[in-house]
Amino acid sequence: MRATVARVLAVAVAAAVVVAVAVAWSGTRDAGNRAGDPGTLLKPTVPPEVEAQQLANTPKGRLLPLRQGEQRMTLTMPEAYTPSAPYGTGTDDYRCFLLDPKLDQDVWLTGSNVLPGNPDVVHHVILFKIPPDSVAEAEAKDRSTSGEGWTCFGGTGLAGEFGSLEDANWLAAWAPGGDETRTQDGYGVKLEAGSRIVMQVHYNLLKGAAPDTSSTQLRWMPASTDLTPLHTFLLPAPVELPCRPDHSDGPLCDRDAAAIDVHKRFGTAGNTNTFLHILCGTEIVPSETTSCTRPISRGMSVIGAAGHMHLLGRKISIESNPGTDRARTLLRIPVWDFDNQGSKPIDPVHLDAGDTLRVTCQHQQWLRDKLPAFASQREDRYVMWAEGSTDEMCLGLLQVAYDDGS
Repeated sequence: MRATVARVLAVAVAAAVVVAVAVAWSGTRDAGNRAGDPGTLLKPTVPPEVEAQQLANTPKGRLLPLRQGEQRMTLTMPEAYTPSAPYGTGTDDYRCFLLDPKLDQDVWLTGSNVLPGNPDVVHHVILFKIPPDSVAEAEAKDRSTSGEGWTCFGGTGLAGEFGSLEDANWLAAWAPGGDETRTQDGYGVKLEAGSRIVMQVHYNLLKGAAPDTSSTQLRWMPASTDLTPLHTFLLPAPVELPCRPDHSDGPLCDRDAAAIDVHKRFGTAGNTNTFLHILCGTEIVPSETTSCTRPISRGMSVIGAAGHMHLLGRKISIESNPGTDRARTLLRIPVWDFDNQGSKPIDPVHLDAGDTLRVTCQHQQWLRDKLPAFASQREDRYVMWAEGSTDEMCLGLLQVAYDDGS
């Protein structure tokens, strides 16, 4: 059951993972919630102008020196794309663009960088690998959608992506100001001949729908190089952040109303929280702190760890085998910095099949009183997992090498 849910779930994590479920939440309304149809209580969310200004003013990241045998390739969107809210409301557009590295032989990918064409609208970027047997489907999806690319909240939208959260098809992630990234020495991600790259761009529409033509730079080495394969292991957890008791009069403090608002802005990707509760075996309990504990299916060594939350995030940690005498802290960020989300190398930690991993996040509503990005959104609202930068997530990411060498 867990494996089946994980395969479905992975379509919407991560910036990124999930699919459909009903909006209705029977039995979850608190006694203090408003009566009546939550949809009638909604008002359009007014996004903060300051965030768009911060995006445009963020300095470019720096390039890192190439290592022996390493080269760079640059892939650019075939045509300009002008973003828009795909469901008619909200200030976020996630768009996938199919890029062809024109590989006639296997290579190792060893790092990446993103060159945003229009920094006023490019909020962040995730790169996904598309294996040769999925290329025809990706090309068909691209052809069937008007304009450049296709809408893709929560992943690429292709069948079978993220066959497991333990081996996600992520290649890299980038946010404004981020430097070029590279794998640790001796490691790489295998990309087969004939593969494609999907560049998922999160567009922020706060400064309007200006056109963009972005690129990515990929570092690579020949497949003959002796490297150990790297994989991305995703650890998502649901978010159930209530309004503060003395700030609970707003219409979106009603959980059902907040859920409808998320669906209006993100379509079926708004169902993420539902499947995360199923995956994690957790109940819907409003709290500042959330966590998810999952067993792993095969032996592996963890060599890097990262966390992802949004602007209301305060703390995040990742532990292995919590509550046992073999417990280890893989990541601990006691004061979350939204502008510093890069993966952190760690001394390798070996885990066996059946061991457990736990991600724990804390979010706090009082941060909206302090942060410039909430200058026009000071009013509390019930916050769940969703794609927008003023929504929230709780996601642990691990760089792992599996014992079987695959």
